[in-house]
Amino acid sequence: MLDKNIIANLQQISGKEQVLTDKADLICYSYDATQKQYLPDVVVHPGSVEEISQIMKLASENKIPVFPRGAGTGFTGGSVPTAGGVVLGLTRLDKILEIDEENLVATIEPGVVTEDFQKTVEKLGLFYPPDPASLKVSTMGGNVAECAGGPRCVKYGVTKDYIIGLEIVTPTGDIIKTGGSTMKGVVGYDLTKLICGSEGTLAVITKIIVKLLPKPEAKKTMLVMFDSIDGAAQGVSDIIRNKIIPTTLEFMDGRTIDCVRQATDLQVPNDARALLIIEVDGDLEFLAKQVERIAEITRPLGVVETRIAETPAESEALWQIRRSVSASLRNVNPDKFNEDICVPRSKVPEMIRKIEAIADKYQIPIVNYGHAGDGNIHVNIMVNGKISGDHEKAEKAVVEVFEGALELGGTMSGEHGVGIMKAPFIDMELSTNVVDYMKTIKRALDPNNILNPGKIFPSDR
Repeated sequence: MLDKNIIANLQQISGKEQVLTDKADLICYSYDATQKQYLPDVVVHPGSVEEISQIMKLASENKIPVFPRGAGTGFTGGSVPTAGGVVLGLTRLDKILEIDEENLVATIEPGVVTEDFQKTVEKLGLFYPPDPASLKVSTMGGNVAECAGGPRCVKYGVTKDYIIGLEIVTPTGDIIKTGGSTMKGVVGYDLTKLICGSEGTLAVITKIIVKLLPKPEAKKTMLVMFDSIDGAAQGVSDIIRNKIIPTTLEFMDGRTIDCVRQATDLQVPNDARALLIIEVDGDLEFLAKQVERIAEITRPLGVVETRIAETPAESEALWQIRRSVSASLRNVNPDKFNEDICVPRSKVPEMIRKIEAIADKYQIPIVNYGHAGDGNIHVNIMVNGKISGDHEKAEKAVVEVFEGALELGGTMSGEHGVGIMKAPFIDMELSTNVVDYMKTIKRALDPNNILNPGKIFPSDR
């Protein structure tokens, strides 16, 4: 429990109504999408960077842990308050401060919802590509902290590729700016990129400068179903080898397709064991040619059926297959371990076979789908918590999935981050020297280890 004087100081900084201490309120901020729960001592919703600065100075002086939080949609426990302390809710900072149409730059606050920002700039003929699955509720500050990805990353890149400047509050309460509104800038270390993806362990993000693109004139969607995962993976490589970079290249394996068949009325042929949802964008006159060329490239690779959307409604129907996956998984088992490994895209079939062998070994269902264009596989290990031993088997399977990805030159996290869920395994991927180098940065910037402690590095838990 925090001292009453600390609570009173927080109320003085942000207002009594913005400081929550009732247990019912605290529970709402004790978990994220992992469902791992840690109760904070207090939740504060500051309304300005100056308030955040004062809160961090107070926390630093009293060595109180602070956990920045956006919408709490993360899959690795990155925002959960593992050491009690203060949850710093940033959703009140939700303004789009400026959209510079001449220079294709926007300045926003961290509490802006991702989809709201995308829709706002698109009305002006502009485009912000990163599109995590949680975009309808996730906030831009959280996207920056986790370096969020999404289906469009194969063509357009991830969040860090669009963040050119930040305003941040340091763990000791200083307000500093990194980067700026120019497309170039090489004065000193690139602190902007350091903060992007640091999972809230190095600074509190209070303002974001975002690079924008012109909105593509049009887009076209197609669904290609294959009789094997090998054909789908070869299709991905062949499409890109032919100098076509689709906006999205989403894949689903056979088990995922079975889930969709059982949970929806979508018509998918029985012999389809893998599929790609492919979308291209750009000038309207080139899209039809690109789609025809993709169909030609994939046809010899065991294609069962190809569907090409001719209207926005037909495109939406194709994407509905992908969106139905998460809900359909509950028909397999009620609980899941959701991992997001990434391997070189040519290694996707080999990785899928490794995962199938792991599923057979532990007699536990594993469902795979994800972003084939960049080799990012969402591995869903489905368990039933009511069955004794299911969770233990899943935990062993997770380790073997990570080992398999690393053996193929991949990574154990493509876009979800480390948080607390993957912290125990970080030394599987990173050498001791690399981890020590990162810890040196953490200690230098956060000498009291108060900002999101216990995340990324297992020894700090």
